[in-house]
Amino acid sequence: MKAQETVVCRGHPLVLGTHPTTFEVTREEHLTANGNCIIGIAADRGCADLSPAFRALLAHDDALLTTRLACGGISIEIRSRGSAQMTHNHPTDMVWRRSSFVCGRTIGILSDMVAADLPRDLVESLVQGKEMIVTLTVTRPG
Repeated sequence: MKAQETVVCRGHPLVLGTHPTTFEVTREEHLTANGNCIIGIAADRGCADLSPAFRALLAHDDALLTTRLACGGISIEIRSRGSAQMTHNHPTDMVWRRSSFVCGRTIGILSDMVAADLPRDLVESLVQGKEMIVTLTVTRPG
């Protein structure tokens, strides 16, 4: 089983990409220097806006999430897990976590990459305010 969603957002001059345990994309239009996990703003959707089929597929312990970030000619993939505890009900935010913590903003847990791990050339493109395409692909066995 497989489902895919695409989210469009952009960077901001205050993108730092230094958080050691998470990264975030948000619908919010602003960013402060305290938001060192936020890599994309002005997203065209938050967790609650993802299709019901996508959210249902990701809300299983055996779900695998592949996230492709593409910005400024740079493209990377992050692998995460889903969880039966996920609700995906936050209206503005999507957060990927290195840990297994889950809340309404969580879209991926046990991620193999977080903000501090992102290639610096990708972060620099985001600092310049460039558009980023976030492609989310969830798969489950069977």
